[in-house]
Amino acid sequence: MTVDRTILGRPLRGVAFDVFVSGAVVLVGLAGVVNQPGGWWATLVGVGMAVALLFRRAHPSAVAAVVAGLALVQVIAGWGPLAFDIAVLIALYSVVKYADRLRDGVLAGVAAAVGVVLAALQTDGALAWWASALYFGLVTGAVWLVGLNVRTRRLYVVSLEERAATLEREREAEARAAVAGERARIARELHDVVAHSMAVMIVQADGARFMIDRDPATAREAVRVVADTGRQALEEMRRLVGVLREPSPPETVAAGPDGARVVEPEHRRPALAELPALLDRFSDAGLRVRRTVSGEPAHLPPGLELTVYRVVQEGLTNALKHAGVGATVEVTLDHTADAVAVRVVDDGRGRPPVRPAPSGGHGLVGMRERVGVYDGRLTAGPRLAGGWQVEVRLPLPSTPTAEAVAA
Repeated sequence: MTVDRTILGRPLRGVAFDVFVSGAVVLVGLAGVVNQPGGWWATLVGVGMAVALLFRRAHPSAVAAVVAGLALVQVIAGWGPLAFDIAVLIALYSVVKYADRLRDGVLAGVAAAVGVVLAALQTDGALAWWASALYFGLVTGAVWLVGLNVRTRRLYVVSLEERAATLEREREAEARAAVAGERARIARELHDVVAHSMAVMIVQADGARFMIDRDPATAREAVRVVADTGRQALEEMRRLVGVLREPSPPETVAAGPDGARVVEPEHRRPALAELPALLDRFSDAGLRVRRTVSGEPAHLPPGLELTVYRVVQEGLTNALKHAGVGATVEVTLDHTADAVAVRVVDDGRGRPPVRPAPSGGHGLVGMRERVGVYDGRLTAGPRLAGGWQVEVRLPLPSTPTAEAVAA
């Protein structure tokens, strides 16, 4: 991890560079103390400019004003242009680059133009004053334009960083909203599962009460069903406790032909036995769907069965949206003694739909939430051979043991 060191709230690298620049100006002023006009007094002016440059990033306009004032003192004293006047160019560059408003840079440029004329008038030599003014003006103008270019680039980078930060916040907010919506949907569906279990228990208990004297064997079987159903319902309820319940509108699922989507009733709870019908709908929509089932299908709890159904449904929907019509999709269900594995793989070789499906979905987020409820594992990503694959492994609940019931 990179740690940016600071001094008085400023980056250490920037402070070190400013100290170096100021020190260089001081050395230039001291080097000419013997030969330059004004002697030590002129050197003190150069030292004042150098000290002001230490604050050129935090207060560029104030630094430019101080340096311009000291340069005016130099002009009034009649010392002419000196070596440490490079501080004027540095201050001009700084105000153009770092000032909050470009207006300050324009004003600094105007002041620099006036200073160029005054400095040219005090230049000793064979060249005419206008030739010196032209030279000083070209150098000053080049510095001003460089500062403007760097300022434009810096503001552009800052705007890109702000835009990226805004997009990241929006993505996080959308992901949180998708998670909340998916958890609400899971909660409703699991509620239906538990409610169904309770209804079965009540019916079986009533049957056992009426048959306990007439047919004890039937009554015992009914009581066993009540116990097994109750244990299963408690397990589903335990999972339900960790799921956030929030009201949400009915979900739109399963893509249909030509981008149309099939709307399921809000409280409809599909069963795993409906997978062939689901595959047929996607085949009608244009996918080439193949199904492979291996192992001996075990009896799954209703909530786990619903999760398998939804994973297959979401995988096929993503294949139709992204791989396109005509893509080949392989749906594999592998049943083992301790888990059920689901794999949805497409070859990515379909043609895009005439009307592309709207983007911005959260299919993977929803699948991850569903799989996480049952402590499963989700793997999704592109394939080296092309296309996309989704693999889910859901552990089966252990067989409940008999519990002692105290009367």
